[in-house]
Amino acid sequence: MAPNLVLLCVSVYLFAITTTIIVAEDPYRFFNWNVTYGDIYPLGVRQQGILINGQFPGPDIHSVTNDNLIINVFNSLDEPFLISWNGVQQRRNSYEDGVFGTTCPIPPGKNFTYILQVKDQIGSFYYFPSLAFHKAAGGFGGIRILSRPRIPVPFDDPAGDYTVLIGDWYKSNHTDLKAQLDNGKKLPFPDGILINGRGSGGSSLNVEQGKTYRLRISNVGLENSLNFRIQNHKMKLVEVEGTHTLQTTYSSLDVHVGQSYSVLVTADQPSQDYYIVVSSRFTNPVLTSTGILRYSNSAGPVSGPPPGGPTIQIDWSLNQARSIRTNLTASGPRPNPQGSYHYGMINLTRTIVLSSSAGQVNGKQRYAINSVSYVAPDTPLKLADFFKIAGVYRPGSISDRPSGGGIYLDTSVMQTDYRTFVEIVFQNDEDILQSYHLDGYSFFVVGMDGGQWTSDKRNQYNLRDAVSRSTTQVYPKSWTAIYVPLDNVGMWNLRSEFWARQYLGQQFYMRVYTTSTSLRDEYPIPKNALLCGRATGRHTRPL
Repeated sequence: MAPNLVLLCVSVYLFAITTTIIVAEDPYRFFNWNVTYGDIYPLGVRQQGILINGQFPGPDIHSVTNDNLIINVFNSLDEPFLISWNGVQQRRNSYEDGVFGTTCPIPPGKNFTYILQVKDQIGSFYYFPSLAFHKAAGGFGGIRILSRPRIPVPFDDPAGDYTVLIGDWYKSNHTDLKAQLDNGKKLPFPDGILINGRGSGGSSLNVEQGKTYRLRISNVGLENSLNFRIQNHKMKLVEVEGTHTLQTTYSSLDVHVGQSYSVLVTADQPSQDYYIVVSSRFTNPVLTSTGILRYSNSAGPVSGPPPGGPTIQIDWSLNQARSIRTNLTASGPRPNPQGSYHYGMINLTRTIVLSSSAGQVNGKQRYAINSVSYVAPDTPLKLADFFKIAGVYRPGSISDRPSGGGIYLDTSVMQTDYRTFVEIVFQNDEDILQSYHLDGYSFFVVGMDGGQWTSDKRNQYNLRDAVSRSTTQVYPKSWTAIYVPLDNVGMWNLRSEFWARQYLGQQFYMRVYTTSTSLRDEYPIPKNALLCGRATGRHTRPL
């Protein structure tokens, strides 16, 4: 073959490779959101709500594994604002996490464009406003990440796919609730429960006889665990926060605050309307709200009283939690089975024990983890790291074991090392159920039980098919243990999902650190990053 012809063939081949790479780039989805105040009446009383594009709750985000999400948020409020993405792992990119430890707030009248990638994730999640007490006013919505084409899903496509956002709710404005907390007070008992932003009787889901529907249920409330059930219908659990589960059937499901579940419901009953019921768990009194499951050819309205559910039974909830396990043979975001990662065979490199406490500091109510009640600095921790600004925080300012001492205030950051495998034990010595979330990660819930955790409790651990998720409950006077592969460099918020406790200090940041500066380990600061505090006036990167 002539040399010129060989060169031409090589050139064409390289061009084909280059073209293929460009075409194969993961898709982009663009969103423009305007955040405003607006009047809402979820419990029949006018309140100042936080709306996104005029909607309460906000619009759903629909995406597919590995999609790039470009979300331009314009803040039309009169105060700073941030959105965080509960369960979205922000791989190598904690700058976009949308909490104050990583991201500067969007000033009033300004905008910020989040650039997210839902890398190697599937499942059901939600977003919410992370600053002040904005979460009590709305600004939240559902996130769904579908599997890529040709990646097998362990159930048939449903006839419909519904987001169901449930949560306890106050009639008071978010500013009044925040003022109570700022004045050192505890919040009263909530006034009701919302289903998709509406009070009892206000929401409905439409179904057709004989068809199966997916319900993505998220507890976006402020503190209470909620039980979800549908009159005369069973629910088949299929996914929990990005993990396909064993397909266990339940008549009702406990959804603790901050958690998300996907269930399949088949419209296999006589054609009429049926109650959807959401009620509070472990409370006195019990709050209850109802919606309607409406058959398209319904012969009549709901009949009889709404079906009852569990109220204060802890063992019932604990046994249900233990029954939720990973489907080892199903694919996750990749075609290989979820069970191909043998977490139970990996040696632990560190054990962290976390214990909450409540008390007074300077005459005001505070909450703490390992005696430290978190105080936000004037500069996001991640920016302090990037710009090497001294004095913002101290790595290691929270111990990895309870000290037993009194509560004190500090900007608590726990130093951890990249590519280690840690065990975290949540020890709950209080009389309430707690719920914890870790940003940036999905962890294996290997064990939970009553009493004090000791190392011999590891004999009870599920080291084979524990569910992997990002939010876990800890029952009263009990412990929960999780395994976490620290494979995501960044500054990650570990917090109570009991929102008043989070606001008053029951949180800290986990700094997952490496000396590497490779883009394979962590992305650089976004070019459009907002700068605030002691980072004001500095420069990110050339646009």
